[in-house]
Amino acid sequence: MIEKAILVVGTYDTKDDELNYLAQCIRGQGGRVVSMDVSVLGDPKAACDISKHNVAAAAGASIAQAIAADDENTAMQIMARGAASEALRLWKDGKIDGVIVLGGTMGTDLGLDVCAALPLGVPKYVVSTVSFSAMLPPERLAADIQMILWAGGLYGLNSVCKSSLSQAAGAVLGAARAVEAPKRDKPLIGMTSFGKTILRYMVHLKPALEERGYEVAVFHATGMGGRAFEALAAEGAFVCVMDFAPQEVVNFMMGSGISAGADRLENAGKNGIPQLVAPACYDLVDLIGWQAIPPHLADRPAHAHNRLLTSVVLTPTERRAVAAELARKLKTAQGPVHFLLPTKGCNEWDREGGPLHDAEGLAAFCTEFQKEAPANISLETLDCHINDAPFVAAVLTQFDAWVSSGVVPKGAK
Repeated sequence: MIEKAILVVGTYDTKDDELNYLAQCIRGQGGRVVSMDVSVLGDPKAACDISKHNVAAAAGASIAQAIAADDENTAMQIMARGAASEALRLWKDGKIDGVIVLGGTMGTDLGLDVCAALPLGVPKYVVSTVSFSAMLPPERLAADIQMILWAGGLYGLNSVCKSSLSQAAGAVLGAARAVEAPKRDKPLIGMTSFGKTILRYMVHLKPALEERGYEVAVFHATGMGGRAFEALAAEGAFVCVMDFAPQEVVNFMMGSGISAGADRLENAGKNGIPQLVAPACYDLVDLIGWQAIPPHLADRPAHAHNRLLTSVVLTPTERRAVAAELARKLKTAQGPVHFLLPTKGCNEWDREGGPLHDAEGLAAFCTEFQKEAPANISLETLDCHINDAPFVAAVLTQFDAWVSSGVVPKGAK
């Protein structure tokens, strides 16, 4: 078995024992360790492979500057920038196969930046006293980040925290050994959707696109799925996106905790990636199901999808605002955009006769988007529901036209 190297990151001045125990567990399982110190004030007991001075320099600063800031937040952001830069350099140079970061709120804040700097497929773990906390915004989380609660480990080693640390050591080393990184031997298409209960186009589009020689990744647009989609779009991983469920834009507008961040529906455009876009579930705001519905939304038609997620219907006025926001975001795109507008509904609950159908609201959205559609996009109005066969046919017709004209590269047969 090829020996794998794990980057172990933390403040070695205050957590030297814990970090060295973590390193010992990794080495004990046959892995190698590259240590990175992100301390500011103190020094580790023994020198690290990447010193705090190296880290600060990678951020274009120095430890003296970090100390002179006289503010722990400012100082740690300097170290976060440097640590993220150094981690990416080490990975590009083939020096590490995965990363694990240990910390409380300060170390976690830094660790999120380190993990976000590394591409999808690089094992990345954060062992934190605030793992899974609501204080961690979705837009800060790497697409494939893993977190383990550092239970009982705020200060000093004990049998409770050793359980967390040893599991984390095995997890990151095992992941580095087992990971099958994205191959990219076929052009990749990114698609957004929800489950087959309300959206079904992917059932027909995925095999049709695979027959054309493309790989298709379908992202569940429930916050973190959209975050992963945007992260890969920002990397330029897709040759084309089929962003048919940009409903996370609505969630962000309405202040829902189910969010993919402020840049949803923007990164493909920033990178000039051809975009096929549709407004699936534009009419709904998704709320965390185990929380009470906010009073200003409590009188709306709603659907409890499960104990985790409840969807609440938007008013016609709110739908017009959504149409304007989608148009505003697409206006900034640097590549071609083709918007498909199904006028008979955009999710199965919204079909005529469906439990959440609102003909007035649907008409308001369609009219507003037609009015606000920017000049840089082509708008195709479809006399069908988004789950009907004509929608899939229209998507494939436009996609094939882009392939024929060279806008999208041909698939790999």
